[in-house]
Amino acid sequence: MQSPLSSVHRWVWRDARRRANNLLRFAEVEADGGRDLVRAAEQTKDPLLRRLFLVHALDEQRHAGLFRQRGLALLSGLPRGADGPANTDWLAPGERGLDDLRVEQEADGALLAFLHLSEKAAARDFTHYIAVLDGDPPTREVFEKVCHDEAFHMNYTHAQLLRVAPKDHGRLLWMARLRRLWSLYLRFAGALASVIGTVVLTLQYFVLLPPFALMARRAQRREPEGWSPIAAERNGAALKRQY
Repeated sequence: MQSPLSSVHRWVWRDARRRANNLLRFAEVEADGGRDLVRAAEQTKDPLLRRLFLVHALDEQRHAGLFRQRGLALLSGLPRGADGPANTDWLAPGERGLDDLRVEQEADGALLAFLHLSEKAAARDFTHYIAVLDGDPPTREVFEKVCHDEAFHMNYTHAQLLRVAPKDHGRLLWMARLRRLWSLYLRFAGALASVIGTVVLTLQYFVLLPPFALMARRAQRREPEGWSPIAAERNGAALKRQY
């Protein structure tokens, strides 16, 4: 059964340049998530979580390499100098990782809940991307490899959340959902503000600038051509002092 957004995803991934830019952006997110997980491994006092976080971090770094390699390969086959397509970050979010959380300030339970939801969303999105990449087998293969790991990450974070917080895991998941919704709202608000700013600046350029340009042209016509004479006393005094 196809997703209701299949046509949108197909449009997003149809353009080769947009596909390459998305992959390179995913590479940055995965690499950043790997660094966050290393910090999480350093902070936790749970030896099992420390090992799992380090394994997870290595997976994220490997994913970053896969995405970067495929993105650069796509870019190398494109003509240079062409303008890129419209930005579609919000239509193809990929994995959000820890969303710039302060890992050192997060308890193990809260961190696991947030990671679980992030990996679950990434696995769902990557599955949708695989379904629409039938025209690009190498990129599809990259997502299949990554999606396999995301399923493991989703399962281990949920299992460890139940172990670390057996009584509070439900509340922690709801709190993590609210934080993800807030982050989503901030990203949407930032994108909307960018669109509004572009529209306002465009209107100012075409509505406010022409009258000023017209007045400047009229003022220029009233100015005499050539050099304007300077009074003798001013001209002579200027040569007798430093300033």
